Amino acid sequence: MPPENEPVIRKAVETDLPGILDIYNDAILTTTALYTYEPMTLPMLQQWFADKTAKDLPIYVASIGAEVAGFASYGPFRPWPAYKYTVEHSVYVHKEHRGRGIAKRLLSTLIDHATADDLHTIIAGIDSENQVSIGLHRQLGFREVGQLSQVGYKFGRWLNLVFMQRVLENNLRPNEK
Repeated sequence: MPPENEPVIRKAVETDLPGILDIYNDAILTTTALYTYEPMTLPMLQQWFADKTAKDLPIYVASIGAEVAGFASYGPFRPWPAYKYTVEHSVYVHKEHRGRGIAKRLLSTLIDHATADDLHTIIAGIDSENQVSIGLHRQLGFREVGQLSQVGYKFGRWLNLVFMQRVLENNLRPNEK
C-alpha cells in the first residue's frame, strides 16, 4: 500500500466528479490548457462521464486519500471511421499537486490502456506556451508534428496550438470494418 500522501492511479468513479470538476474549471479559468471560457457545471460533467462510460473510454484519476489530485482521459480524434485507431487525450493535475510526477503517471496509464485497446496513435493538443507539458510528452515518446498559429484567443492574446503524436507499434492488423 502506498504512503498516505502518495497518489494512487485508478479508474474514475462518479464520486470523483466534484474533484475532477474543480481541477477542470481551474484550468479553464486560470490557464490556456483549455481554449474555452465558461466553467463546466456538475450536470455537464456527469453527462461527459456517462458518455465516456457508455463508450468504454478510459477516465483515470490520481487520488491522494479521498482527494482527486489529477485526471486523464482520451476519446476519438475525429468522428470518421478511418480515424478509429487514433485518440486524443487530456491530462490535468490540481494546481497544488503539480511537479510531483502525477501527470507522467496518468499519461503512462493512458498509453498502456491505448496499447491494450489495440489503438495505433495518440494525439495531444497543447498550448505552445505550456513547455512543461510539451517536455513531458517528449519524455514519453511523443513528437511534435505541427503547430497551428493564432487559433485560439484567451486572456487578451492569440494562442498557438502544438500537436504532438505518439505512434504505438502494436496494431499490426488494422481493418476497415
